[in-house]
Amino acid sequence: MKQITEVALQAGIHDEHLEPYGKYKAKLNPSLWEEVKDRRSGKLVLVTAINPTPAGEGKTLTTIGLAQALNAIGLKTVAALREPSLGPCFGMKGGAAGGGKAQIVPAEDINLHFTGDIHAITSAHNLLSAMIDNHIFHGNELRLNPERIVWKRAVDMNDRSLRSIVTGLGQGNGKVRESGFLITSASEVMAVLCLSEDMADLKRRLGKMLIGYNESGEPVTAAELNAVEAMAVLLKEAIKPNLVQTLEGTPVLVHGGPFANIAHGCSSLIATKTALKLGEIAVTEAGFGAELGAEKFFDIKCRQSGLKPDAAVLVVTVKALKYNGGMPKDKLGEEDMDSLRLGMANMRRHLRNIRKFGVPVLVAINHFATDTEAEIGLIREECRKLGVPAEVSQVWAFGSKGGEKLAKSLAQLLQDGQASFQPLYDDSLDLKTKIETIVKELYGGAEVSYSPAASRALSGIERLGFGGLQVCMAKTPYSFSDQPSRLGAPEGFTVNVSGVSLSAGAGFVVVETGNTMTMPGLPKSPAAERIRLNESGEIEGLL
Repeated sequence: MKQITEVALQAGIHDEHLEPYGKYKAKLNPSLWEEVKDRRSGKLVLVTAINPTPAGEGKTLTTIGLAQALNAIGLKTVAALREPSLGPCFGMKGGAAGGGKAQIVPAEDINLHFTGDIHAITSAHNLLSAMIDNHIFHGNELRLNPERIVWKRAVDMNDRSLRSIVTGLGQGNGKVRESGFLITSASEVMAVLCLSEDMADLKRRLGKMLIGYNESGEPVTAAELNAVEAMAVLLKEAIKPNLVQTLEGTPVLVHGGPFANIAHGCSSLIATKTALKLGEIAVTEAGFGAELGAEKFFDIKCRQSGLKPDAAVLVVTVKALKYNGGMPKDKLGEEDMDSLRLGMANMRRHLRNIRKFGVPVLVAINHFATDTEAEIGLIREECRKLGVPAEVSQVWAFGSKGGEKLAKSLAQLLQDGQASFQPLYDDSLDLKTKIETIVKELYGGAEVSYSPAASRALSGIERLGFGGLQVCMAKTPYSFSDQPSRLGAPEGFTVNVSGVSLSAGAGFVVVETGNTMTMPGLPKSPAAERIRLNESGEIEGLL
């Protein structure tokens, strides 16, 4: 690894803007933005994917490898990624810093506590939770209705037993009421930090966050509880982007970590805008399949910030195509052209959807050792028919050399492709129309069914004057529908909306579908069982 000061200098960042956290990672002072904000922005590239297998299809890996490859062919590139959550790291997926020769380092630090951002967000979230119950305990001047408190608690861990809890038990411990926990990646504080332009904007957004309703049914915010300044104190370092590097020394900004299935799934706006000023190309990623992460990147992050993406890279794997074609998970390493052909419908729909936003797209075939030439050839032929460039990416095995063709193809797309970005729906539409537009236009569904509670919530949000906000769909990442077992490209289905909540600070309305949970659970055999500290003090099993 290079010293972080050397990586910073490579990116054009001088020492006065750098706040090192040891030798190999650092935070960027807001003074950097003041120096670079008037520079011409580089090209913005989004890396997304088809609907994945449970193991994931390598979006982060591809983003890292592509950034390395672009630098290797002479295009100054900076990547912008999300911070890993401890939930998935110790749950199903393990580490989230790439792999092979396309990793960000120091990987163990990044996967674990890093620079403390997620802990700070957790603390700020729970400070507000504590202040709510304390306010009620000491007389409840705001007349908060204990049965209509919507603000829960947060922890950065998968713990299903905390989804529903009762607080205040025991004499003298406050009002007994039902509550619950969500994972920190689903916290509105996380979303607010990732969508804020600066500290002033962060405070403004924190103040708008809804904590509950008073006895007259009127909304009560964090600002009314006088919680904003104390929360901002806890977040004063967390709002600064983190600088690390790839194995080949490419600069990477890693900042913020909302999930894409239950939140908006993008790294921070501050990091993305900074990356655009530091390089000719900024490569970023959005979580899970394109109908989740990419849709939210386009409809929420870009709309709120004014960002205009120049191109998208759709990560495809032979395994995911066969999985979407109905092949059993334990057989995905075997050749099966029939399931591959059937699964191609999933890729076609994602490509069509990305094009609906007016963004040129390139397919990256993330290569696995079990892939055959016939399988790769079939994907190439399908992309050729669709008029979409496609390249095999072997960045896991060969780093930048394995991504050279992909990088050159992207460079050509950026040169030739004329992006005409536009969001999917207009803000002036009512909330149900926005939801139904996403379901019908992107998912392929026929209709939307709303629970009575969801319908009431939508009507109440519009009465409060928030109908102009975007919608943030909370949905299974494994299917276009709200049922994880409906793989491929299903059509004519009904999406069931079970709940709706207002994230006024983040500027969107969260729409929960199917059985989506804002607090995941651990699998039967979690990654935590295989992670250990060896006798030399080295971490094993995390990557």
